[in-house]
Amino acid sequence: MPTERTSAGDPARTLALLWRDGAAPPSRGPARGLDLDAVVASATELADREGLDSVTMRRLAGHLGVAPMTLYTYVPGKAELVDLMLDAAYGRLPRADTSGRPWRERLGAVAAENHTLYQAHPWAAAVSTLRPPLGPGLMAKYEHELCALDGLGLTDIEMDDALTLVLSFAQASARAAGDARATQRDSAMDDQEWWAANAPLLARVMDQEAYPLATRVGTDAGTAHGSANDPDHAYLFGLERLLDGLAALIDTRD
Repeated sequence: MPTERTSAGDPARTLALLWRDGAAPPSRGPARGLDLDAVVASATELADREGLDSVTMRRLAGHLGVAPMTLYTYVPGKAELVDLMLDAAYGRLPRADTSGRPWRERLGAVAAENHTLYQAHPWAAAVSTLRPPLGPGLMAKYEHELCALDGLGLTDIEMDDALTLVLSFAQASARAAGDARATQRDSAMDDQEWWAANAPLLARVMDQEAYPLATRVGTDAGTAHGSANDPDHAYLFGLERLLDGLAALIDTRD
């Protein structure tokens, strides 16, 4: 389950910070030797390296070499900071120009761009965005991604639904890949080593004749992927099936 969610702070303060509206230095308080962008960049660097849980106001202050109370002259707390971090990541996301390309290529590029985002910032995949950070980075990303669905005969609601489906798939795939990396790191062995250690134990206790399909399919899949689960294969396979499903809707509008 996600441990952080966007739009969890004071909405008025958050929107002002996201759009840099009224973010001028206060007339009283500690002298400010940083700017908000530097604070967000430092927090992102820390999250990329050690995970979002490592980003506390005290830890970030130490990372920046300032007193903890100084940070509060830039951002009210971690809830607002998470919104700023994610929106900044959205704003830096490379956006391919796929205009004029078939719609499957355009949507595939959208999924790939988000896949790249989560590889660069694994913590972002674990943040719940049901109430998204409504900043300039998100709005530019949303505008760009909707272009992949424009002109296909879909209603506005269907365009938003289709994009939500693609983005949710990309985020879920990234979480699965992150879980796989964390499992290998924490267990100090890769999947092949884990199966080599556990397969003999399973064979001793499980009656294969009682589970013929599970035995056959599991063996074939494990042999093909070198693991019970290959996140990269699952992403590519799932994306194609997802696009097949959208084709059933889009083709009716041609």
